[in-house]
Amino acid sequence: MSTQSLPMKVPAPDLPARVRIHEVGARDGLQNEKETVPTEVKAEFIHRLAAAGLSTIEATSFVHPKWVPQLADAEALFPLLDDIAEAREVSLPVLVPNERGLERALALGARSIAVFGSATETFAARNLNRTVDESLAMFEPVVARAKAEKVQVRGYLSMCFGDPWEGAVPVAQVVKVAKALMDLGCDELSLGDTIGVATPGHVRELLKALNDSGVPTSSIGVHFHDTYGQALSNTLAALQHGVTTVDASAGGLGGCPYAKSATGNLATEDLVWMLNGLGIETGVDLAALTATSAWLAEHLGRPSPSRTVRALTPPPSSPSHKE
Repeated sequence: MSTQSLPMKVPAPDLPARVRIHEVGARDGLQNEKETVPTEVKAEFIHRLAAAGLSTIEATSFVHPKWVPQLADAEALFPLLDDIAEAREVSLPVLVPNERGLERALALGARSIAVFGSATETFAARNLNRTVDESLAMFEPVVARAKAEKVQVRGYLSMCFGDPWEGAVPVAQVVKVAKALMDLGCDELSLGDTIGVATPGHVRELLKALNDSGVPTSSIGVHFHDTYGQALSNTLAALQHGVTTVDASAGGLGGCPYAKSATGNLATEDLVWMLNGLGIETGVDLAALTATSAWLAEHLGRPSPSRTVRALTPPPSSPSHKE
């Protein structure tokens, strides 16, 4: 069966003409791997993602290596991406937890950073060893310094739709913390469904509540995990609301080391397949992206969880048996 002309493009009304994919596989994906991926492989992965047309690729994290040992090579990795950064066609955001992390990132020339907050107290304590208010206080000088340096700042907010310890998270609680993050000076807010429990109605309700609080849709990105198979339907609900920034992970890599019920992120290939069918531009070459994820899956020693990667990648040929 030929898939050259698939999926057929059938646009739907009231959807964005273009979506920016915020690729998180190299950071959010690889940080959850049991084995550390060699620095050279990470660099090649990011170069391949850029060649496939992804314009925003989250490169690494400047969290202390004690907490995320898989990304302990940030200082070694980032200089290997200088050619991408110098081209100015691809943004390479990095995660920074505090002022020390920001200093490390700025010293290497990072021009886009992200801070990582929580909508719930339990996850804030487990992930940041602080209360929600204490974590916001920690981010304040980080965001202020970054803005003074004319560095783009993204605010991640985890547990926006549910928490494994606290259960359902009230929309008003999420809005309060999200608004506080934006008030610090973040340019963009990424709403994280960290354990993948969101459903489309919940997504629409939270987006509307954020708009009502003064957070514009143009500043919002969505970050869905596919634990219950809802990531694409939730993404479509966000697109229908007007969201144009969607986080995804090549090959569906990822999870969360501090929330064991979190499974992989929305696979970038699955997202691109849907967007292609809707006639929404992304600038991403699906064939090149699929080949990249298949290549990385070989390095990781396991098949990609992305349904699209599996569908478009031919199975390995069986060895012939000679008598």
